[in-house]
Amino acid sequence: MSRALRQMSLTRRQILTAALATPLVIRSAGAARAATTLKMSHQFPGGTAEQGDFRDRLCRIFATEVEKRTSGALKFDVYANASLMKTNAQFSAMRRGALDMSLFPVAYAGGELHATNLGLMPCLVTSYEQGAAWKNAEIGKALSGILEAKGIKIIAWVWQGGGVASRGKPVLTPDSSKGLKIRGGSREMDLMFTAAGAQVSTMPSNEIYIGMQTSALDAAVTSSTSLISFRLEELAKSLTSARKGSFWFMLEPLLMSKTIFDALPADQQKVLLDVGAEMEGWATKQAQHDDEEVAKVYAAKGVEVADFSAADLAEWRKIAEASSWKDYAARSSEAAELLKLAQKVA
Repeated sequence: MSRALRQMSLTRRQILTAALATPLVIRSAGAARAATTLKMSHQFPGGTAEQGDFRDRLCRIFATEVEKRTSGALKFDVYANASLMKTNAQFSAMRRGALDMSLFPVAYAGGELHATNLGLMPCLVTSYEQGAAWKNAEIGKALSGILEAKGIKIIAWVWQGGGVASRGKPVLTPDSSKGLKIRGGSREMDLMFTAAGAQVSTMPSNEIYIGMQTSALDAAVTSSTSLISFRLEELAKSLTSARKGSFWFMLEPLLMSKTIFDALPADQQKVLLDVGAEMEGWATKQAQHDDEEVAKVYAAKGVEVADFSAADLAEWRKIAEASSWKDYAARSSEAAELLKLAQKVA
């Protein structure tokens, strides 16, 4: 029997099962290997591979390189600025196989999967080198295993440093945050700010502008790139940058639905992982560039720019350990072990 006839002999049940397993995979009829188009979503402003928010650029460069190396067998549609679905819906959509890929701040999934709160634990990761070391350390393997068990595959590990945009004076020490309505970016950041005497507000970074514009927020902590991309310099009177260190380093990886990943041929899986790994160094350089660039952007608008000192960060760490770290570890033995593994990476 010919290959074509064997394919035609698939039962209706097999066809429906395959379709449900990969709802966003589009195959071209008659190809020697069916072309597959993957949908990639993120919350950040769109641009091109050459210009714009580096996280959007990462997605576009990744897509182009994977398509090239697979000779067009894998293609991508990139949806920027949460245009395909709302930011917080992306994680669960990938778990179900209803979204193929996303460049996603993992701590946003903390309410669904507590382990991911470790991806924005204040004062835990204090440099890009330390963050990058997670991937091949015990903590990286443990976190990857937990995510994969929940239907998520890490394709590229991306870390970002962040600072504070404030409508008033710079937020440098715990005392300077007292009474402020502030956005921390994760449950664990919020616990630290609450312990410092601030009032916290929860929202994704693409909603910070309206929050500050309407006075719902006095200050917001987010990545240097988001501080630029979301034009918060238009509203801020001060900026605390991450260029000399920060309490805020976020794991913001390129993720993929494991259901979709597992359905691909082994050679295509390898290309995805190879290109993802190659993008990691590029992403770090872009993030470090934005740590410097954000200070220039804000200063050009007349915004006061300040930097954390080692003493400032030591004060924050003391509060973080007593609040965020303690609460995280108390949730489960798994969480306690993850925190211990993370602390082993210096």
